[in-house]
Amino acid sequence: MIGFVVVSHSRPLAEAAVALATQMVAEALPPIEIAAGSADGGFGTDAAAIAASVDRLDAAEDVVVLMDLGSAVLSAEMALEFVENPDRVHLSSAPFVEGLVAAVVLAATGADWTSIHAELGSAYAQKARHLGAEPGPDESAPEPPVPLPEPASGGDEASFEAVVVNPSGLHARPAATFVKTAAKFDALVEIENVDAGSGPVSAASLLALIALGIGRGARVRVRARGREAQPAIDALRALVEDGFGEL
Repeated sequence: MIGFVVVSHSRPLAEAAVALATQMVAEALPPIEIAAGSADGGFGTDAAAIAASVDRLDAAEDVVVLMDLGSAVLSAEMALEFVENPDRVHLSSAPFVEGLVAAVVLAATGADWTSIHAELGSAYAQKARHLGAEPGPDESAPEPPVPLPEPASGGDEASFEAVVVNPSGLHARPAATFVKTAAKFDALVEIENVDAGSGPVSAASLLALIALGIGRGARVRVRARGREAQPAIDALRALVEDGFGEL
């Protein structure tokens, strides 16, 4: 199990970020602790509060700490000196909001730290790609992303093409539903925006799906490979054709 600690100078900011992330997950929500604001309710961060939040997640095999800026990073680094098991704690350099949302959605599918590290490591690049720019030297994660694992299964393949019909296309919530549905099957699933010529990208990455810029009326192509390729395709086709329940 993966746990999360959200560190921010502002308690309301941290609570809003957590609320956004948890809206994407209907079930199997990973444990999340907030260590934000000063003891008197003002702005600030506290290393002791961060350490206590980490230790409360004692059932988690790995704990991911996401921070907003400045002294939040320094406080999180200091907190490692106080936690009971610092080896399981990972301080993430990913964007505060995008990183939290994407990692929580992936953790809800049962993903391990290796897969979540890969998603967090690509967070800067995915937004830059969506905006048509390459990330600069200061906009990349300090470590290269780890490739997402492939399913240990046979080589069955299946695919479909469909037009996205829900009003807002694959925005955050439908994209999260797509990721969680694909994760239920022993299959490697990829999706591409046929009209824009973007992709394919792994359906295991929420940020990569959003960066495809799939709006209403866009034609998508979904491919699956693995032991449960056809059931995965059937379920995902139904999602797309039903408009992700938004019609």
